Amino acid sequence: MDQSKTPVLDALAAYHATGQTPFTPPGHKQGRGADPRVRAVLGDAVFRSDVLAISGLDDRMSSGGILEEAQALMADAVGADHAFFSTCGSSLSVKSAMLSVAGPHEKLLVGRDAHKSVISGLILCGIRPVWVEPEWDAERHLAHAPSAAAFEAAFAEHPDAQGALVTTPTPYGTCSDLTAIADVCHRRGKPLVVDEAWGAHLPFHPDLPTWAMDAGADVCVTSVHKMGSGLEQSSVFHLQGDLVKPEVLESREDLLGTTSPSVLVYAALDGWRRQMVEHGRSLYDHALALADDVRSRIADIGGIRVHGRDDFCGPGKANDLDPLQIILDISAWQVTGYRAADWLRTHHRINLHIADHRRISAQLTHADDKETADVLLAALDDLAAHSPALRTGRPVDVPSPAGLRLEQAMLPRDAFFGPTEQVDSTAAAGRVAAEMITPYPPGIPAVLPGERLTSEVLDYLRTGVQAGMVIPDSVDPQATSVRVLRED
Repeated sequence: MDQSKTPVLDALAAYHATGQTPFTPPGHKQGRGADPRVRAVLGDAVFRSDVLAISGLDDRMSSGGILEEAQALMADAVGADHAFFSTCGSSLSVKSAMLSVAGPHEKLLVGRDAHKSVISGLILCGIRPVWVEPEWDAERHLAHAPSAAAFEAAFAEHPDAQGALVTTPTPYGTCSDLTAIADVCHRRGKPLVVDEAWGAHLPFHPDLPTWAMDAGADVCVTSVHKMGSGLEQSSVFHLQGDLVKPEVLESREDLLGTTSPSVLVYAALDGWRRQMVEHGRSLYDHALALADDVRSRIADIGGIRVHGRDDFCGPGKANDLDPLQIILDISAWQVTGYRAADWLRTHHRINLHIADHRRISAQLTHADDKETADVLLAALDDLAAHSPALRTGRPVDVPSPAGLRLEQAMLPRDAFFGPTEQVDSTAAAGRVAAEMITPYPPGIPAVLPGERLTSEVLDYLRTGVQAGMVIPDSVDPQATSVRVLRED
């Protein structure tokens, strides 16, 4: 296909050039009705290009096939059979993918390090999860994606599972052996869904980890706003093979998705695809070289360990690592990542990607350059100098890997919609949780609906919040109380 084409962008340019007058939503009418104070911040161009996809960008019958052509170009660019654009983020896309593989009360193998959006999908559709254990690094208190052997064992125990879902890369940039996991699934005729939200860039440079379609996955969900040039909420899910029908995947997306998609998001996706096809190799040549330089310079700062392949990859760990995720262990300073991230924002106006009980991370992309790298390095130098003042003397009580795992006493859906009550967290051990409790970022729930709470995990959450952990999805963000199933 002609990858120089951008159907959405071209149609938007034609919309402006032909002087269309809308008597449809959006009600701001290309910004004419927007408050000038809002336009002063957002810019006139945002409103001018915020038009309807149907009876706007395309006609009432969508006879121009604009979106369909843009999606076909995306699939062709990355070697998938089909691509579908979503303007509701990968949080919706992954739910659509799950619903295409399993239905209510059917089993799906799911890595327990899944994002909260996956758990939301389980709650919405009543899928019965079979949890597959991640590769736990007990020394660093970190989980990598499950191994192929773990999925093999789970299928052996649950041969009626409809398929498998794995998250890779993780938010820490570590990757599983997708080729081996896909083989485990396909020997049984079962599809593999990959939540590759952090990997939209992977198809465009050979020195990046293997991306899901090349590894043989059936459905792959990507968040183009995370590592690409898409606007927030832009997601693409890709499909290949015949284990998941394209009309089924599309119908599941239609079931969950908005009927008012953002043309702005579509246009940015369209343009990003062309950018990557034409310039992705050179852009990531530069980004990877910059990442190498940044890593070596940070390693010279005392007290910071820059995690690399030696730390994260190998037997019992991850299979590969995205070097653009710069993961920094600052535990030698006896400072939490929460405190460090807050200090850097306050004093250097830097916003970091992940902050946990012992780490901070900086995400580099093709958009970074020497100037942004120098800003980061100067800030980290200053952080090192101020680290003694950031110690709180209140460590987070992180359990062992075994201590973090809770018994799944009932389906997430049944617990979430069951009769509930709020109880003091000091009295919640042994009770069945009726809510998600998710340290964010990275958004991997510590507690799921239907799991039986333990004092270890409750202490971890309480001490974590006291140290600066954020748990935005719980009823009580301070973790002093927990929503549990009522015991009648």
